[in-house]
Amino acid sequence: MVLVFDLDDTLYDELSFVRSGFKAVAGYLAENYRLPGEKLFSFMLCRLKIKRQFIFDDTLREFGIFTRRNVQKCVSIYRGHKPDIRLYPEADRFLKSFKDLPKYIVTDGNKLVQQNKLDALRLGGRVDYCYLTYRYGLKRAKPSPYCFFKVCERERVEPTGVIYIADNPNKDFVGIKPHGFKTLRVRKGQFHEIRKTDEFEADFQIDSLRDLTLPLLRKIFGNRETAK
Repeated sequence: MVLVFDLDDTLYDELSFVRSGFKAVAGYLAENYRLPGEKLFSFMLCRLKIKRQFIFDDTLREFGIFTRRNVQKCVSIYRGHKPDIRLYPEADRFLKSFKDLPKYIVTDGNKLVQQNKLDALRLGGRVDYCYLTYRYGLKRAKPSPYCFFKVCERERVEPTGVIYIADNPNKDFVGIKPHGFKTLRVRKGQFHEIRKTDEFEADFQIDSLRDLTLPLLRKIFGNRETAK
């Protein structure tokens, strides 16, 4: 049995990365334009509650320093900063408890950003491999099953021997369910209230990785051996 995890809002709180990035941007603007860093940071957080698009544009306009070059600089700092983020405690415990099982990560997003997250969370030594889908081209991002078949090749198992544990029913499960992959949704993060049709929903749902127990795994995999 092979466990594959999503990253954002499955193993850690994605909003903690956003706040970390905002702090990095606010620090840069405060230092280079003699602006109040706390007010910059607070403005971005308040703006985030409205929508996630164009936050840097609106922040720069609010503080009178808007240029397209400054927007790009803010985006570059946000993407390239070393994030201050932590695993969910239950995710940390799960990885420790099931260290003998094969574990992978499949995650979408900017390659630099996602790699910085993996490094900050120190996941490189705790999973067998991390598949950043954008490394293989945008068409390989979810819902494409491409990286999941890469896991199968690496482990020499059929899709029925692999479970994907993720949070976003819009794209995480619809592309892999027809191929026989097992799917488990963790109802956390920004998508926790979304309900989709059976085509998009996971086979099983839990509220937290605290609920991902050996008996549940045995149920999902038909009582086959799940741990040594």
